[in-house]
Amino acid sequence: MSITPVETLFAVFNETAEQLEEELSCTYLEALAETGENIFQGTILQEELSELTQKRLAKDYEKVNLSQYTNEEIRKAFQLTILKGMQQNTQPNHQITPDSVGMLIGYLAAKFIKKETIQLLDPAVGSGNLLSTVINQLSDRNIESVGVEIDDLLIRLAYINANLQKHPIQLFNQDSIEPLFIDPADAVICDLPIGFYPNDLRASDFDVKWQEGHTYAHHLFIEQSTRHTKPGGYLFLVIPNGLFESEQSPVLHNFIKEHVNIQALFQLPVSMFKNKAASKSILILQKKSEDVKPPKQALLAELPKLSNAQAVESIFAKIDKWITDNK
Repeated sequence: MSITPVETLFAVFNETAEQLEEELSCTYLEALAETGENIFQGTILQEELSELTQKRLAKDYEKVNLSQYTNEEIRKAFQLTILKGMQQNTQPNHQITPDSVGMLIGYLAAKFIKKETIQLLDPAVGSGNLLSTVINQLSDRNIESVGVEIDDLLIRLAYINANLQKHPIQLFNQDSIEPLFIDPADAVICDLPIGFYPNDLRASDFDVKWQEGHTYAHHLFIEQSTRHTKPGGYLFLVIPNGLFESEQSPVLHNFIKEHVNIQALFQLPVSMFKNKAASKSILILQKKSEDVKPPKQALLAELPKLSNAQAVESIFAKIDKWITDNK
């Protein structure tokens, strides 16, 4: 049975990470960042390794010539190793956006944004998987992108991920709700972090702030993302299905009504998630500007299982027709 390029790359990422994990007494994900840097730099950077480990690593690295792989093959192999590491050491903020969702956002971004050069922002970039999926989907455009991430390890993995795929992404290691010193983007893509934001003083600078107790982080991310989008720019957000049903949703409603137009809402198949309560949708917003008209009617659709090709094609035809009618 022939081995796919993704499997070949995964094997090298995985085996070398395991060797480094053991010898450096670190976590698998930390070791993955180390091995990714070695592969990118074309040398073994860890001086404290035994001679035997160095020889074994060098032999494994010889199996890989990144120029022979597509960006998608590199991304998928790296993503699989990150998933393995996250399963071993689960943290609530260590989760990867499913591939199919990234592909769908890339498809939608290509449909909605007609510019040749696109500035992209992901304010919760994590390990960079969603952002690099979308960049790979928009390979016929000139993409300039920025990612922000508070978690030190995740942003290191995002940096390695970008380097291995040769994506020029600017990365900032900070809390995205704090002031961001970045240029406004043509589009924001974000799998919104769900939960309460602990810093009430910082939250008080936002329109969506909640008067009693902590404000929802996902509400703050929507407002912060809107602030950093150009007038007429788009936001492609992965949201919890109950976004507009919580006790705090009235303040979010008011913010959305004032600053953005809802373009579309796509409910993702429930089968993609552990349970119904965890299910999500893709919300597309456009920031208001003088020359932007709101759509006659927002596009609302429940997406079929993505394995059902006929139903997916039918939805894509519906999206195309809606865009033609509204643009």
